[in-house]
Amino acid sequence: MTRYKVILEYDGTDLIGWQENAQGPSVQSLLKDAIEQFCGARPDVVGAGRTDAGVHAVAMTAHFDLDKEFDAGTVMRALNFYLNNAPVSVLDCEIVEGDFNARFSCVMRHYKYIVLNRSAKPVLDKNRVWWVPKKLDIKAMRDAAKLLPGEHDFTSFRASQCQAKSPIKTLDSCRIEQKGDLIIFEFSARSFLHHQVRNMVGTLVEIGLGASHNINEIFDARDRSAAGATAPASGLYFIRADYATTD
Repeated sequence: MTRYKVILEYDGTDLIGWQENAQGPSVQSLLKDAIEQFCGARPDVVGAGRTDAGVHAVAMTAHFDLDKEFDAGTVMRALNFYLNNAPVSVLDCEIVEGDFNARFSCVMRHYKYIVLNRSAKPVLDKNRVWWVPKKLDIKAMRDAAKLLPGEHDFTSFRASQCQAKSPIKTLDSCRIEQKGDLIIFEFSARSFLHHQVRNMVGTLVEIGLGASHNINEIFDARDRSAAGATAPASGLYFIRADYATTD
């Protein structure tokens, strides 16, 4: 048995998310299809994150096992050949030790969220940003964002269907950068609750529009209704997963 680690880029606009199910094409199902077309096997594919429908990835790590060992470059070229018409691309492939796990070996996950803050609607960036036409107060959002990092009970920022055993998470960093009309939110943590990033962004944007949300009071409420609305999936990107070095 040989384990392969792959790095994936994908446009989630027309996908149901990472997880395979009968509702439509997913990242997982498209990759499984490509593997099956390549070598006849249909192994489980484990990803570093389980992104929702409409969410994109710049460099998602995943792994799968095959009974036969192929050259990593051959696997990458074959998968990209069979993924040619799919919104998924394999950026890298390597053979790794059998104890590597794309999900459980991950020590840090990085996401970004992009807001287009201008009066004109997006055309080239449609389905890749959240369009907010009213002017946002960057300082107010940054001041609020300073209270998010650290270990907290993120109940108010988790989806009602979240299956995590505990709402206690440690957010390692939260940054807001402005580049022209784009406002980019960056978040890093070992793990996130379901919709946590989108709910934090939705809350910060409401603050930027003048809402009187108090982050500490939202934490204390431990109630999803205390925070802002969930930001659309279109602006969210899984950036990368970090793994501990063995040097």
